[in-house]
Amino acid sequence: MTPPVRVAIADDHALFRQGVRAMFATVDDVELVDEAEDGDDAIRVAVTSAPDVLLLDVRMPRRSGVDAIRAIRSRAPGVRIVMLTMVEADEALAVALRDGAVGYVLKGADPDELIRVVHAAARGELLFGASVAHRAAALLHPAAGPWHPPLPELRDREREVLDLLAAGHEPAEIARRLHVSVKTVRNVLAGIPARLGVATRGEAVDLARRAGLGRGA
Repeated sequence: MTPPVRVAIADDHALFRQGVRAMFATVDDVELVDEAEDGDDAIRVAVTSAPDVLLLDVRMPRRSGVDAIRAIRSRAPGVRIVMLTMVEADEALAVALRDGAVGYVLKGADPDELIRVVHAAARGELLFGASVAHRAAALLHPAAGPWHPPLPELRDREREVLDLLAAGHEPAEIARRLHVSVKTVRNVLAGIPARLGVATRGEAVDLARRAGLGRGA
């Protein structure tokens, strides 16, 4: 029998770590072996627990995940790093790829997507969540020209929420996926129509789908 993939997670939000822990507890071939809450702790976990895959949050206190990659690669070269983020950040993605990350996925991704990325990383493959794959392709193949986000009038969080809404998710499910309150989601949704120059949330969803959002969430 193939041993389970040994995974550690470094994220400063205890509720997010708890959610990942509960998710992996339902997966037979993945084992969560350790946790960290900042970049310095992530380095310790990588060295002492030697996981196959380390899920590393891009932004954490004391030392960010991006800043920790080089130290992890130097001190625990066998650990494969998958970056976690709330938003699609070109600069952070470019730095993570340059310094040795083998995966990059949004925190709001479907659990099946995260598990696929973890399995791919354990096999040594370079794989990205569906919602950031297009950005990775643009960075790996710059001749294709810069990538511009759909509906550039929106802030990253607004685009993230609208993407999930356009995929058919209700505010409560969006809140669960993004690890925020339903009130926060409703407040974000309330401002989107005006920012897009439309009158209703339904019109905003129509614009989002025409722009390509709502397909991979």
